[in-house]
Amino acid sequence: MSHALIAPMLAHVGLAGFLYVLLTLARAPSIWGIGRRADGSNPWAEVEPRISANLSNQFEWPLLFYVACLLLIQAGVQSPLATWLAWGFIGGRLTHSLVQIGTGNVRLRGLVFTLNFLAALGLWALVLQLYLHG
Repeated sequence: MSHALIAPMLAHVGLAGFLYVLLTLARAPSIWGIGRRADGSNPWAEVEPRISANLSNQFEWPLLFYVACLLLIQAGVQSPLATWLAWGFIGGRLTHSLVQIGTGNVRLRGLVFTLNFLAALGLWALVLQLYLHG
């Protein structure tokens, strides 16, 4: 069974997988000595905590994204609005990762998170509508 919400869910799994690889590379100088500077320091020491924090973020609010998508899939809802909201959520997650890891700009990150938040709430509004008016 093909469903339009599977692709954005898989895209998020891909993002999380990419972040695991990035975190492993950023920790390599400290853990395995690979890529260490001549003085023994890790050239990624400043960015590693931001990658780690962003990876943790991928298992917080996105949980509600997955549950809403699975409920809509289970109910057989094939809504262009749901698909648009799901891809909007993924775009926001990707942007959130870029901002958090690349800039550390908390104000901008909060603004981007708001877009993710609203997209997930939109999916939940569709779930609520489905179950109230079924």
